[in-house]
Amino acid sequence: MAKPRVGIVMGSATDKPVMDEAKSILRKFGIPYEERILSAHRAPKLVRDYASTAEEKGLEVIIAGAGKAAHLAGVIASQTTLPVIGVPLSSKDLGGLDSLLSIVQMPHGVPVATVTIGGAKNAAILAAQILALKYSDVRKKLKEFKGDLAAQYGEGK
Repeated sequence: MAKPRVGIVMGSATDKPVMDEAKSILRKFGIPYEERILSAHRAPKLVRDYASTAEEKGLEVIIAGAGKAAHLAGVIASQTTLPVIGVPLSSKDLGGLDSLLSIVQMPHGVPVATVTIGGAKNAAILAAQILALKYSDVRKKLKEFKGDLAAQYGEGK
């Protein structure tokens, strides 16, 4: 099996159904990934260790999904220079708005690309677009994907 290029991290096992959507997109583009459940609040040292060693393990992009306070993506971004894509996850309390605001409102020097609430598919597509700058096979699959998307919505290839 190829070394993972993308790390998919979620704050809780309950986030798995949404974050599984990212995995399906990455598989479609042939991008190897790894998956971890790490809580920024309950296990901050594990999150720091994961983020600070991600690059040396060969990861090139990290997708982090979390709900409620959603500090996971920001904590990861504070410990690595890799691109981090935050996926705000919905909760019954505030519908995900709290997660969205927690991820998008990062301080200067700690950027996190942020997708829509529950947008794990878009996070994976963005990760693929980042990797496509380096990998021609991913770039080719992305072009086909975008062409198919346009055709699906009536624009043809």
